[in-house]
Amino acid sequence: MRKIVFLGLFILVGCKLFAASILIPMDEESQKNHLKAYGITYWVLNNGNKVNWLLNYRGGSFLMPDVPEIRKECQIRGVSFELISDAQTEQLLAEIDSPSQNAATVILEKAPKIAVYTPKGKQPWDDAVTLVLTYAEIPFDKIFDEEILNEALLLYDWVHLHHEDFTGQYGRFFGAYKNSPWYIQNKKEAEVLATKLGYQKVSESKLAVATKLKNFVIGGGFMFAMCAATDSFDIALSADGIDICEPMFDGDESTPDYQNQLDYSKTFSFKDFIIERNPTVYEFSDIDTTNKRRIPMEMDYFTLNEFSAKWDMVPTMLTQNHTQLVKGFMGQTTAFDVAKIKSNIIVLGENKDHNEVKYLHGTVGKGLFTFYGGHDPEDYQHHVGDEPTLLDLHPNSPGYRLILNNVLFPAARKQKKKT
Repeated sequence: MRKIVFLGLFILVGCKLFAASILIPMDEESQKNHLKAYGITYWVLNNGNKVNWLLNYRGGSFLMPDVPEIRKECQIRGVSFELISDAQTEQLLAEIDSPSQNAATVILEKAPKIAVYTPKGKQPWDDAVTLVLTYAEIPFDKIFDEEILNEALLLYDWVHLHHEDFTGQYGRFFGAYKNSPWYIQNKKEAEVLATKLGYQKVSESKLAVATKLKNFVIGGGFMFAMCAATDSFDIALSADGIDICEPMFDGDESTPDYQNQLDYSKTFSFKDFIIERNPTVYEFSDIDTTNKRRIPMEMDYFTLNEFSAKWDMVPTMLTQNHTQLVKGFMGQTTAFDVAKIKSNIIVLGENKDHNEVKYLHGTVGKGLFTFYGGHDPEDYQHHVGDEPTLLDLHPNSPGYRLILNNVLFPAARKQKKKT
């Protein structure tokens, strides 16, 4: 009997000594559900625990305390995990810290408060970020123009811009959908909201929102945008004080020679772009490469650039993945012409053969922003009215992983520069 009791105690003590950490691997072979792994990490942070993000180690794995509740949550959500001992943990961290390794450990301390800028009534599949946050079980709030203009951004660490048109041209759907009931209704609702907020035109209210978002980033916030929210945001900022909308959008003529009055110094990412003047063309400017590219779907890929994990931690965090070659996907704004990108911007992912950038990052004031071209990483050419993407069919999507990297990196402890 004493032997059995001793054996039981030995097992309990042994578990404590030799299973000190949970490793959530993020490589291609070991992880069953990469997307939900981010949700687990967020959940652990939200419950008061810290997490080590192991940059460039097995696809950007996560190391966290060995707590029974975490094991159980991983099992419930179908996330692969491994138990490693104290000694193994110390050895792993020492290996990553070695100067010979392009790897680093970043401590994630607190779950960021997340907002998604999206109009009321939009379905989750209308926006890839809303879709993947919901799938990964990462909580977020929906906010729109009224909330932003009433200073709601003060409550958040990270904001995502829905595929919104900040220029006041209603997504430039006029040519194909001007007679569609949904277009007419959306236009009417936008005009009513602009009037309610004290503006004569939708373009004016959208510029006010874009300016609030710019100030949010300057003050230290994190902003992520996809598809048309990227270039339309910068175009709106550059057109502050001039009218670039034709009469079918705002009821009056545009400012004469407005192209030569754009102020590129006000933009985040783009320079020297030419605005599309024809209102029937489904395009904002020549920033986007959609109409220029001639790439067959089966050949459409972009490459993630490699950074020094110990010196360039933010771009390294943003490019963590189990593959460097990621399937391309289209959108109203598919990718960015390399010639239109400012010199201070960090290119995270690109197709060099076709001179286009898919994924970029920059700093404004105290804050950071990331722009990602395309609509849905697992729906190559999404059309209005298409069926929603089912992420249960794509739990290991590299394209969606890039979105979730952006969600987590504001949780990182600020790192001191190495000298």
